[in-house]
Amino acid sequence: MKKNRYLLVLVALLALALMAAGCGGAKETPKAAGGDTIKIGFLGGLTGGHAHYGIETLKGMQMAVDDINSAGGVNGKKLEIVQGDHGSNSSEAANVTQKLITQKVSAIVGDPTTGITKSAAQICQPAKVVLLSAGAVGPGVVEIGDYIYRDTLLDAVAAPAVTRYLAEDLKWKKVALVTTTGLSYSEGLTSIFKPALAKYGMEIVAEQSIMEKDTNFSAQVTALSQKQFDGVIFTGYYTEGALFMKEMRKQGLNQVMAGGDGLLGKELYELGENAVQGSMVYAGFAVDTQNATGKTKEFIEKYKAKNNNALPDMFPAQGYDAVMLLADAMKAANSSDPTVFKDKLAQTKDWQGVTGTITFDEKREPIKSPVYLQEVKGQAFAVKSVIPITQ
Repeated sequence: MKKNRYLLVLVALLALALMAAGCGGAKETPKAAGGDTIKIGFLGGLTGGHAHYGIETLKGMQMAVDDINSAGGVNGKKLEIVQGDHGSNSSEAANVTQKLITQKVSAIVGDPTTGITKSAAQICQPAKVVLLSAGAVGPGVVEIGDYIYRDTLLDAVAAPAVTRYLAEDLKWKKVALVTTTGLSYSEGLTSIFKPALAKYGMEIVAEQSIMEKDTNFSAQVTALSQKQFDGVIFTGYYTEGALFMKEMRKQGLNQVMAGGDGLLGKELYELGENAVQGSMVYAGFAVDTQNATGKTKEFIEKYKAKNNNALPDMFPAQGYDAVMLLADAMKAANSSDPTVFKDKLAQTKDWQGVTGTITFDEKREPIKSPVYLQEVKGQAFAVKSVIPITQ
């Protein structure tokens, strides 16, 4: 009998312990609990045609994680990056996004491109995981839901400012417009450039369409050779941009091109060589050695020390800021649960990062200024003009 009584007491104690554990566990989601680390997913291409964007974004993210962890982490926990390489393949991006979510990440930084960001956002929003793109600049991103953010200068802001510069400072009057058909980023940028060109009195004398991964542009350039124009507005990515300009030089056309940050990458001048000298690319960050101070100057020096004295472009800088934004939101919310800290992220105002000051508006879109217009000079991008945003 005594043995049976002991057994009943033991069963009762176990039942109470299980009930207590169950009640305590309900206060925090598995994503927020996460052991001694907080997982941040990286979504991007470390291989393939967009590899520059992904590799550089990840470098900036890792720099931020190192700085945060050396300062004590976030809410007593260390940050950890979980990598997801989609190989620059949009069809693979959904699988990689889902895998990151199953690995219990609190947030995902990526993708640096607009099209893949939209695809990932459709998965992250119903899963209630914060997605913060450090590169997507096209339209229709944050509209997907309240878990979707970005920290980059928007095309809707930058393209009109650059168009004004081309018209007023460089006196362009006629342009050829080249769009990468089927590429969300390019089609979106073209739709922004068209009304801006009209507003500032520039005529589109020729339009040509290309496809991503095309390598032969002889027909399109031959068509352009029949027209008179001051420059090319190219809304696609750096690989096609470099090859397109080489074909222009081959056919004796000397105009330069201007475009968005899809052209930003050393591959532009490595592949394009002399053909892309003078080409102009805008971005929300550039190394302005004359004026860099504070966090920006410190970031540049740290990046140089880790990368054989190379200078950073917008991708590592925005990747760095993305992780810092997430960490600050988690600290403010005292939680790594995305259902909790996303509201603090949305309230970001006058936040000072290495790429400048960021405020999220009522639609969670980043308000940033100025626009850095860069020019290919030799084997580098040099700041040609710093264009303020006028309302």
